[in-house]
Amino acid sequence: MEITNFILPKRLAGVFAAFLVASSVASASGNHAGGHDESPIGKAGVAAKVNRTIVVDMSDSMRYTPSNIHAKKGETIRFVVKNSGKVPHEMSLGTEKELLEHLEEMKKFPGMEHDEPSKLTLASGQQGEIIWQFTKAGRVNFACLMPGHYEAGMKGQVNVGAQ
Repeated sequence: MEITNFILPKRLAGVFAAFLVASSVASASGNHAGGHDESPIGKAGVAAKVNRTIVVDMSDSMRYTPSNIHAKKGETIRFVVKNSGKVPHEMSLGTEKELLEHLEEMKKFPGMEHDEPSKLTLASGQQGEIIWQFTKAGRVNFACLMPGHYEAGMKGQVNVGAQ
């Protein structure tokens, strides 16, 4: 069916657009084993169950300090993340594949705001936190996906041991 010359009033067009976005997000979430909140890298942690705190500095040298972190399977870590640079930086946890996919999105939409518990964007001088539970052994990557930062080497990893 083809619709031509169909014009929506501005108010109705906004409502329609919001409906389309909401319905596409709902259908994309699906139903998968293990629950929606857990990913291949773990899940959002609970503040009351934090095992330890690690301070991570992000700088304009396009580096994290520290960039190599060790954790144990099941451990919940509070990352206190500080931007000591003069430009915005972010810390995004993910698999390498997830980070590279998100990097491409950030190139298309550089002002993108994040609302995921595994991502944090900070302006110069700001501090924030990510509380994350590492539910599986293996490697969890983190990176700054601001345009050009990942390519400049702003990445690190959490090595999660079996125990």
